[in-house]
Amino acid sequence: MRLVGSLQLVLLLALTSKATCLNIPLEVEQPPTIITHTSGPIIALPLDNTITIRCEARGNPPPEYRWTKDGEDFVPPYLTTDHIDGTFVLHNKHLAPFRGKYRCYASNKLGTAMTEEIELRVPNVPKFPKEYNNPIVVKEGDPFILECNPPEGVAPRKIYWMSIGLQHIEQDERVSMGTDGNLYFSNALQKDSRQDYCCFAAFTKIRTIVQKTAMAVVVESLKPGNESVDSSNATEAPPVRIPSLLLPSGVQTEKVLLKGENLQLECIPQGYPTPTVHWMKMGEKLPLRTQLKNFEKLLFISSVDEWDGGKYMCKAKNSAGEAAHYFDVIVEDRPKWETEPPQSQLTVIGTDVHIKCSVSGKPFPDITWRRNGKLFRDDPLSNRRVLDDTVILHNARAADSAVYQCEASNSHGSILANINIMVMNMAPRILTRDFQEYAVVLGGDIVMNCSVFSSPPPTISWAKDETLETIEGERFFAVNGSLQIIRAERNDSGKYVCIASNKEGKSSVTAVLDVKDPTKIVYPPEDVQIISGNTAQLMCQVEFDKSLQGSFEVVWSKDGEEIPLFSEENSRYFMDDGMLQIMSVNLSDQGIYKCIARTSLDEDNATALLTVLDVPDAPKNLEISEMKSQRNVLLSWIPGSDHNSSVTEFIVEYEESQWEPGRWKELQKVPGNQATAELALQGHLNYQFRVYAVNVVGPGPPSEPTERYKTPPAAPDKNPENIKIQGHLPHQMDISWEPLLPIEHNGPGLEYKVSYRKLDVEDVWREHLVKRHVFAVRNTSTFVPYEIKIQSRNSHGWGPEPKVVTGYSGEDVPTAAPRDIAVEVINTTVLRVSWTPAPPATVRGHLGGYNVHWLRKRSLLNPNKILDERQSLSFSGKRTHAIVPGLEPFSEYRLTVNVFNKKGNGPNSDSVTFNTPEGVPEQVPILTASNAQKDSILLVWGPPLETNGVLTGYLLHHHLINETTLEVVDSQETNITGADTTQWQLRGLEDGSLYRFHLRACTRAGCGPPLAQESTTVTQARAEGQRSNFSTQGWFIGTMCAVALLTVVTLMACFVRRNRGGKYAGTPTQRQDMFSMEKVKEKEDLHPDVESQGMNDDTFCEYSGSDSEEKPLKCSSLGTMNGDDALGDSVSRDSMVDYADGGREFNEDGSFIGEYSGLTHGGSVNEPSGPRPVTA
Repeated sequence: MRLVGSLQLVLLLALTSKATCLNIPLEVEQPPTIITHTSGPIIALPLDNTITIRCEARGNPPPEYRWTKDGEDFVPPYLTTDHIDGTFVLHNKHLAPFRGKYRCYASNKLGTAMTEEIELRVPNVPKFPKEYNNPIVVKEGDPFILECNPPEGVAPRKIYWMSIGLQHIEQDERVSMGTDGNLYFSNALQKDSRQDYCCFAAFTKIRTIVQKTAMAVVVESLKPGNESVDSSNATEAPPVRIPSLLLPSGVQTEKVLLKGENLQLECIPQGYPTPTVHWMKMGEKLPLRTQLKNFEKLLFISSVDEWDGGKYMCKAKNSAGEAAHYFDVIVEDRPKWETEPPQSQLTVIGTDVHIKCSVSGKPFPDITWRRNGKLFRDDPLSNRRVLDDTVILHNARAADSAVYQCEASNSHGSILANINIMVMNMAPRILTRDFQEYAVVLGGDIVMNCSVFSSPPPTISWAKDETLETIEGERFFAVNGSLQIIRAERNDSGKYVCIASNKEGKSSVTAVLDVKDPTKIVYPPEDVQIISGNTAQLMCQVEFDKSLQGSFEVVWSKDGEEIPLFSEENSRYFMDDGMLQIMSVNLSDQGIYKCIARTSLDEDNATALLTVLDVPDAPKNLEISEMKSQRNVLLSWIPGSDHNSSVTEFIVEYEESQWEPGRWKELQKVPGNQATAELALQGHLNYQFRVYAVNVVGPGPPSEPTERYKTPPAAPDKNPENIKIQGHLPHQMDISWEPLLPIEHNGPGLEYKVSYRKLDVEDVWREHLVKRHVFAVRNTSTFVPYEIKIQSRNSHGWGPEPKVVTGYSGEDVPTAAPRDIAVEVINTTVLRVSWTPAPPATVRGHLGGYNVHWLRKRSLLNPNKILDERQSLSFSGKRTHAIVPGLEPFSEYRLTVNVFNKKGNGPNSDSVTFNTPEGVPEQVPILTASNAQKDSILLVWGPPLETNGVLTGYLLHHHLINETTLEVVDSQETNITGADTTQWQLRGLEDGSLYRFHLRACTRAGCGPPLAQESTTVTQARAEGQRSNFSTQGWFIGTMCAVALLTVVTLMACFVRRNRGGKYAGTPTQRQDMFSMEKVKEKEDLHPDVESQGMNDDTFCEYSGSDSEEKPLKCSSLGTMNGDDALGDSVSRDSMVDYADGGREFNEDGSFIGEYSGLTHGGSVNEPSGPRPVTA
């Protein structure tokens, strides 16, 4: 019958058309498909609160669920409510009644799917039965067994044999535990007697240990003649016993196990002496994976396969003989699919459908077929045939649509497959939404879906813009009905139509594609090095399609891990406009940072390396090794990490415990590429050293200090330095020096030998030993040169030969004055004084310089008045002349010179008397223009406050001004010879015209600076009106003249100075000239100041207040006068800078450099805008 069935199957297969595998969208009606369920067996543990048994299926309409338990209908007590499926929950308190095998059935109108059997095991709480064990009495040499019989429970289970005190029973070749938990004794010895053999069973998964009642063993020894006596009187060994097996029994055992399980074959022998066990596999070698355990009584092979099956033998052997046992090992297998479970199918009406259930297993599985969960048998009279592992539906109809189940079972288990068979004819149904919008970036790939369900399968084509012409091109591909476009271009944007058709009909949908700008990082982050503690900035500027703004984001990652920018843990990270800022960077921030700019369509990324620079780590492993002597050592170390910045140098520091314990000082610097230092040490010190490294970031932490290193004492290595020789008293020479530092003593008892003698004469060295660092040589001649040397010594010897220095004994005040004093008057305020220096021997010390004193006896304008105005200047250094500034013109002076040193001033020289020449007057203080007529104006002024000579008169210039262009039309000059004249009626003027007036005061030395004023003559008509109004009012004119005269006298009184040598203020500011002064200057240049000649040979300094002061002077430039801006005295317009050759003090040739002050004379010509009074 099997042969006939097979032939029928072959014929049917030959007539069957190919059916498609079933992959139906859920939108289409379809029978249920189990998508998840709990796999058995389920073991309920005591620690589990609930047991959940799941069953979930998909289908359209949604399936309904039912359960069976041990083949009977079962209503679950607690169904889940979170979603509609067949899952139910059992509570652990009441699980025992629910032991059994469960199946889930999911059904709708199109069929029923079912699950494999799900077994629920509810183990009992393991425990040993309560029992009383009589003592086991055994003769010495006999075998015996202590049975454990452990309870069943949740695997894994471990068995232990221990005493009541929880001490393990010692096991060896004689005593061992079998896999069944029993304790086997190959032969009894007297030491086996004890009262507390206990078997413990541990169930780790449920955290439970149970103990069996303790058992007692009494071993009886044998007397000679084999008579038993009490064990305390044992005298001989047990008799020899031939081996036999305590486990297993018999000669041969069959062992059946599943492929993949572990094989355990056990032979436990008995006999005396204790037998040894040997293993072998008949006909071949033992597998390489074989392990012998439990003192070689257990053969163990993990994960057995078919070739591990066969016949094995164990042999127990001792001196009395041997015993053997054979194991027939059979490896079987559970049912499994040969390739894959049978697949669901969708086919058209009228075709043949084949469902093949290809399985394997040992023993070979039995196959059971079901349809919609019910047994399905062969029916030769129908179109549905069941032929062993195959179901054939001939000329299938719609009624044949169902869920078919194939279940394969053998003694080791079962497997089950649900096969959905759908037989139908259906026009294409497009499941993709119409006018679905797609977006892709320029150059990217896009797939536009067209999900279609139909029977038979449809033909799918694509067209663009409703042209219905099939899209072709190397960038366009059809993938399972969908359209894929690669390297999208701008013109790919638009509408696309998917058309699906079969013999049952046609359908179409439209897809809309938008090609967008790609996301691109235009300014990627750059590699950066930053010093630890600073803020690092990584820029990442991005361009992207603005229509994707909602999904655009920039994220940063470090070494592959994303940086959470908004968490409190990473508050040091901030991002603003694409820039990542890392505050207070440290070494942990170093790494590769990636900027990822992404939208919903694409992304771009760029990386940069952030290198953190930090100070170097401390050097390690410092070692000291001696070199030539104990005071010359080599210090070596291992540099620490430089933290990305090369070490530029190492600093070796030392600390010594005698003089300044705890204070570290720098000893030596070493280049950064060197890790050793040769150290020259002082003697008699207890050193320790440490090293720190320096790079561009800064100095790193110091290393751990070395062990103490003590140097032996020695003579000093050096002599004192910075020797100073001073003479505070005339007949004494004070010698001082910089003493040796304590660490430079090199030993105890430091002293200094001071040696001195006169220079350049035959003299012997005089020596003194002192402990201080000062020494005074008394009763010396005044200012005599000496040679001095100082040598150090201690209790271990003298220092090196000292160097000789030169110094002088004490100074005294000079005894002679300069001679041949000569005075050269340069101009009215400056003179040059020269002299012959005092003999060097009379200076009696280091030359300090010269003081020049001068006394203004009287003014030649008032010779009867004695002034007694004293001033002086100091000029440092060796010199023979000097420049004296700040003199008053037209005065009589007396001058003396003296030399000085550090002790004081020498006597004054003989005095020299001289006169200063006349100078030009100062500017007149006031000038007014009044009583303007059509052809005349009255000018009234006050005489200059300082005439600097005999006043001879005034020089008046008046200029006719064009009031439109403000240019000079005509100029006239008038000499006013009367020194007492203070007003002038200027006639012959044009009516109604603007005039400018310049007035200078004059002496025999020339004229001083001008003062300007403007006024306008009246017109002819106005002049006639004035005559008619005021011709009879002479009293008014008299009153105005009196007022003008009183004003002049008052202003003169206000400008009188208490000190005639002081500075004078300039003319009050009037409006600036707004017309050309060229014609005026041409006439004024015809009358230059007599004293205003070049004086480019010397400079002058501001003098001190009295002849007793010897302070250096501040210097001031006399300035340069141009045009009408001339000095009120006869000082030259040329600068006196050429006299200077020093800073703020006179140089060797008597000149000086500095700021000139105290003789600035303001003489600006300020023009008013019209006739108006002058304000002081």
